[in-house]
Amino acid sequence: MDLQAYKTEGFHDELFDGALRPRPGAELLVGRLAAASDGELAERQRAADRMLLTMGITFNVYGHEAGTEKIWPFDIVPRVIEAAEWSVIERGLTQRIRALNLFIDDVYNRRQIVADGVVPDWLVDSGRCFRGPCAGLKPPRGVWCHITGTDLVRGADGVIYVLEDNLRTPSGVSYVLENREVMKRTFPQLFTGQRISPVEDYPEKLRAMLEYVAPPQARDPTVVVLTPGIYNSAYFEHSFLARQMGVELVQGSDLVVQGDVVFMRTTHGLERVDVIYRRIDDDFLDPLAFRDDSLVGVPGLMRAYRAGHVALVNAPGTGIADDKAVYAYVPEIIRYYLGEDAIIPNVPTFVCGEPAQCDHVLSRLGEFVVKPANESGGYGIVLGPRATQEQLEECRGRIKANPRNYVAQPMLSLSRVPTVVGDSLEGRHVDLRPFILYGEDIFVLPGGLTRVALVKGSLVVNSSQGGGSKDTWVVHEGRR
Repeated sequence: MDLQAYKTEGFHDELFDGALRPRPGAELLVGRLAAASDGELAERQRAADRMLLTMGITFNVYGHEAGTEKIWPFDIVPRVIEAAEWSVIERGLTQRIRALNLFIDDVYNRRQIVADGVVPDWLVDSGRCFRGPCAGLKPPRGVWCHITGTDLVRGADGVIYVLEDNLRTPSGVSYVLENREVMKRTFPQLFTGQRISPVEDYPEKLRAMLEYVAPPQARDPTVVVLTPGIYNSAYFEHSFLARQMGVELVQGSDLVVQGDVVFMRTTHGLERVDVIYRRIDDDFLDPLAFRDDSLVGVPGLMRAYRAGHVALVNAPGTGIADDKAVYAYVPEIIRYYLGEDAIIPNVPTFVCGEPAQCDHVLSRLGEFVVKPANESGGYGIVLGPRATQEQLEECRGRIKANPRNYVAQPMLSLSRVPTVVGDSLEGRHVDLRPFILYGEDIFVLPGGLTRVALVKGSLVVNSSQGGGSKDTWVVHEGRR
């Protein structure tokens, strides 16, 4: 195909530089794309779509299409990250997770970082995801954030930034694994001769981490995945990971707490459970500790956890560290606990809970992206430069009514990756969600989930709002 017709349009392109030369690590891929015959890309894209349908790779939609199950949107042109750059990203993520784990432990115990004035007390205590019942907890092995999905973006300057942290029940890793499988089946020629970091061993590493954080008395730990049920948007992932690890997928009604010990109901009677990889939000985890109207949780679960008889992954209360207002303080958090500067920078962020910063945001509202501090999925975001005056005034009113709940950032010019449109390629904006496991050591899954805004010109990459995904390659020098 004729790649000279491709336009970078002034954006930082992940595959080509401004002169349409392949970026480091992308030479073989670009050569293979250039050799594709007329109509081949479109046909391979259709084959990938058919395979996704056959394999049942789906997600559930909330909002106005609630209950709708959709095939996972996927684009067959992979995103390439050269191994040397990935090494820096990996070190930066490892640094960040170590610091955030120390921060979570501190705010639920000694609160030294608050006493020392690095993070203000009002920020922690007013956090929507701060959980009072977690005060004084000491999770097994001292790990709170066992599984993290950190969202990264590349700006027009070519620099990678952390956009946000996801430390509660981050989703998307199943699509990393399935994207690679679909690519290998539908476009195997692209892999020939390439040294690409594997991702297939993630379920094995996930199970090893889960068993590592089991309570000390568990010699052959029983691990389960706890799901809220089939209507959850990430249910496909819950069942996929349980199947890949060879553990039981359970709902709250399948578990019971007796004598501060968690048991699973089976056809052979009750079986003790040692580790719960929970995909239920804190609020609904235990109706005796959090929301008393929860029908999907397990009564008494927090009592068993506090007694040290079961491990919960991630630990309850970790959401305080992915509050977008707390995010603004992460460089200081890293410096406080580790004595190091952040390897991966934050996007400049204004915290509306700080009066002077709030005044600055309100005076230049049309220049910022305004985000709720605890929403996910792209909901509630206002893109100031693209908003109408009416939308800006509505946003202004919400900020004034509850400034603690909002942060503001400059609107980045996100990098783009060539994406199949018909039988040609067009640039589409992307972000990246690497997944980090924290057990005996810290493991960063090479590449992670590249999410792509499939709608031309859109910056919204979330699948629930028209986004899709790509396979992400960490490519090493030399042929395989």
